[in-house]
Amino acid sequence: MKRRLRYNDTGQAFPIYITVVAGLLFLALAYFAVGQAAVNRSSAQTAADAAALAAAQDTRDQLAGEWVKDVLDPSKWQAIFEGNGQGIQSSCWRASQLAQQNGAHLRGCDPDGPLSYEVEVQTKESMGKSLVPITETTHSTARATAVIEPLCTFQPVAAEAEPDELPRLSCRKNWDLDPKHLTDLPEPQDLFDVHLVDR
Repeated sequence: MKRRLRYNDTGQAFPIYITVVAGLLFLALAYFAVGQAAVNRSSAQTAADAAALAAAQDTRDQLAGEWVKDVLDPSKWQAIFEGNGQGIQSSCWRASQLAQQNGAHLRGCDPDGPLSYEVEVQTKESMGKSLVPITETTHSTARATAVIEPLCTFQPVAAEAEPDELPRLSCRKNWDLDPKHLTDLPEPQDLFDVHLVDR
């Protein structure tokens, strides 16, 4: 009577198991690297958005201050609402400040006309260590553009109007300004809107 030989497959399955586990571990690390890059990129975009908005808001506040200063001279209003106030200074310093507060450096700040700012930032932190060595020295960059939109219109004062009469200012609400009682004036956000745009 012949004896049947039995073969044990357990030893052959172990290398396959190790290979599968190693492959899954590699995929997990790769997904982690992708996640790191995405978080870093998101941080850069957040910093760029904040920087652009900060610059635009600072210019908006300057324009509103110019309007208040010249409120009794309606001939200057239109220029101010077009962003051409006489004392307006660049607000890129404010963009740099907000970029720093959000973990980034300001790489570029370009006023795109008197009522718009385009900024570019780079994150201070790299994407971090991963399976791809270059990520240790790679920093994310992002761009953002914010615009200042005038909210008000007005009719020029008629020639026959009283010398101290001011035009009605139509914004999100109407402002009937009394030159003798200028206590209730619009705030900067009543005169101008600031928002991000896609470029």
